[in-house]
Amino acid sequence: MTYQEVIDKIKPEFQRVVDDFKAEIAKLRSNRLSPALLEDIEVNCFDSFMPMKQLGAIANASPRELMVDLWDKSYVEGVVKAVEQAELGLGVRINDKTIYFSAPPLTEESRQNVIKMLDKIKEEAFQNLRHFRDKGWKEIQDACTKGELREDDKFKGRGKLDEATRDFREKIEEVAKRKEEEIKG
Repeated sequence: MTYQEVIDKIKPEFQRVVDDFKAEIAKLRSNRLSPALLEDIEVNCFDSFMPMKQLGAIANASPRELMVDLWDKSYVEGVVKAVEQAELGLGVRINDKTIYFSAPPLTEESRQNVIKMLDKIKEEAFQNLRHFRDKGWKEIQDACTKGELREDDKFKGRGKLDEATRDFREKIEEVAKRKEEEIKG
C-alpha cells in the first residue's frame, strides 16, 4: 500500500463532504429563494410522509417566490400545512393545484441569523474533513507499522494528505463566501 492509494481513497469522502455542504446551505434562505428550501420538507399525504419534491415540480416564479406545481390537487392542504410547520415565514397563495410561496425581504437581524447558521454548517463540514483526514493518517501510520510503507513515505503521505485537506477546505470556504454574499444581498 502506498500513501497515494490512501489519499485517493479518502478524496471521494472529502468531495462528499463538500457536496453535502453545498446541499445543506442551498436550504438557507437568502434574498433569492431556492427550490432546495422546500424539496425535502416532509408532507403528510394520505397518512404517509413524502418529500415535497415527489409531489410536484418546484421552481422559482421570481427571486423571492417559489412555485410548487403539484401532480394532484388533493396534495394542496398537506403541502401548505407542512410548509407552515417548517416555520419558514413564507406567504402562501393558492391557484388550483399550484401553490406560490413568497418571502418578505430579509431584515438585518434575520440576515445575521442566517449567516450564523451558515457558519455552523461550515464548521460541521470542517469537522467532517478533519475526521476523514485523521482516518487517512491512521491508515498511513498503520501501513508504516506493518512495514508496508517506509518511514519517510509516511511523512510525505502526511504532507500530501494535509495538502488535499487544505484544498477541500478552501473549496468549502469559497462556497460559503459566495453564499454569505448572496445572503447579504
